[in-house]
Amino acid sequence: MLAATARAAPDRSTPGAERIGDLQAFAYLREPWDELLEASDSDCLFLTWEWLFTWWKHLAAGRDLSIFTVVSGSKLAAVAPFCLRPASWSSGHPFRVLEFLGSGHAGSDYLDFIVRRGHEQEARRVLGSHLAKKRYVHKWTNLRRGACFAAPIASNLRAQHWSVSEAKINICPYISLEGKTWESYLAGLGAEHRYNFHRKWKRLSRDHVVRFEQVATAGQCRESIDLLIGQHNQRWRGRGGSDAFHTPGLVAFHQEIAQLALRRGWLRLYVLWVDDKPAASLYGFLYRRKFYFYQSGFDAAYEKQSVGLITMGLAIRRAIEEGAAEYDLLHGDEPYKSHWTRQNRELGRIELYPPGWFGGICHSSIEFARASRTMARRVGGRNL
Repeated sequence: MLAATARAAPDRSTPGAERIGDLQAFAYLREPWDELLEASDSDCLFLTWEWLFTWWKHLAAGRDLSIFTVVSGSKLAAVAPFCLRPASWSSGHPFRVLEFLGSGHAGSDYLDFIVRRGHEQEARRVLGSHLAKKRYVHKWTNLRRGACFAAPIASNLRAQHWSVSEAKINICPYISLEGKTWESYLAGLGAEHRYNFHRKWKRLSRDHVVRFEQVATAGQCRESIDLLIGQHNQRWRGRGGSDAFHTPGLVAFHQEIAQLALRRGWLRLYVLWVDDKPAASLYGFLYRRKFYFYQSGFDAAYEKQSVGLITMGLAIRRAIEEGAAEYDLLHGDEPYKSHWTRQNRELGRIELYPPGWFGGICHSSIEFARASRTMARRVGGRNL
């Protein structure tokens, strides 16, 4: 039944939510998922079937698949792309948690429900009613604050006596590129940063043979994603490490999603060659006129030449040349991002606890664990 529902949506005059709970049914959702996402206001790279299906294959880590679909007439009207995380005393969550596919270290920003335009009220009613029956803790992270469908769903549950906790957790700096040329964009930057980029780029081009190449084949993709991961990890090894590619599952995820994105025309994996040596690399995606900067790396031997700075600038220039309307630097308030833009969006977290004593205990335990981690970080910082 699930597979049949995913292959071809049955005709229903009264929509209801159905659960997709196995990999085969998830695989069959590919085409209707793509069509729905394009017809929604939440369309972004991190909600594509490719991203979330690949995440599930490599990073599910014992979770149960719990995708909820709403069909209206003969079309898929909404998808709630969830999974159920098992209870874990060691992580401070001794109860099951419903969360979005893509959560965790994969760096998936703008997670949300996927709802067809014109079906918002229907989806809110059906999904709100359905989720109210799921007496789990709901932890929805990396939401775009002020522009996510998760917020009205949470309001529905609040009206049914659920406890709702909401917080800002990060920012996503971004660059508006609509109507800009490379020259007009540079003109809007701070004079010092603009001068620094020009000076570094001019000196590197004068003193070396420089190529800025985009990966175009499957073979190049395999080599270049491994290069980027190696450069990134090497750079962070002496700085406490990075959680971008720190597990075999994350590495396998990116090796596969890079190939899928290459075949779809989304991958933007660049290598800056200096005297025929790979000095720096940048990993991103161009999806529906939005460039998503994911990660970068460089060889420490070229640090004085500021190859990381140069590679970022060249990638922005290439995005403008390709007609991108936006260059999204994704989550994180690292200082270097502020040199390229002062615009940002807020990412948020919504937590929902069912009515009654069980929800109260869950809420208290999560807040206690969060406070304990905060205190541990402060004490650790003072002891450095």
